[in-house]
Amino acid sequence: MFETKFAIVLRDDLAMWQKLNVTAFLATGIVGQKPGIIGEAYRDAAGNIYNALSVQPIIVLSAGGATLGDIQRRALAKDVRTSIYIDEMFSTGHDAANREVFSKSAPDSARVAGIAIHAEKKLVDKITKGAKLHG
Repeated sequence: MFETKFAIVLRDDLAMWQKLNVTAFLATGIVGQKPGIIGEAYRDAAGNIYNALSVQPIIVLSAGGATLGDIQRRALAKDVRTSIYIDEMFSTGHDAANREVFSKSAPDSARVAGIAIHAEKKLVDKITKGAKLHG
């Protein structure tokens, strides 16, 4: 049904609270880059209005740290813009501090906690190779 895929890959050794936190942050990064992924507001039978959600499913995958590093490097090599969360961001308390610690990381040494990608289906599948459906 969709020509694109929205995938979030989480490192498999994160605590549950970290997985949930990283997933939320990464999803907002994709929406910030591609606001068209958000549909219309929801309305219930009583007429109450709720926020719009993603128009397509978000696939959540997991992988080891080495595979996440490979995914990051493949996305960079294919010039696919991603959302990324690194371990050092768990110790900060706001966006400016997150960007500061992130600016000190390099693709070959970053401790990637999670990465989100929204692109053409086959391209996302190639980039996320080695990740498994989160279970």
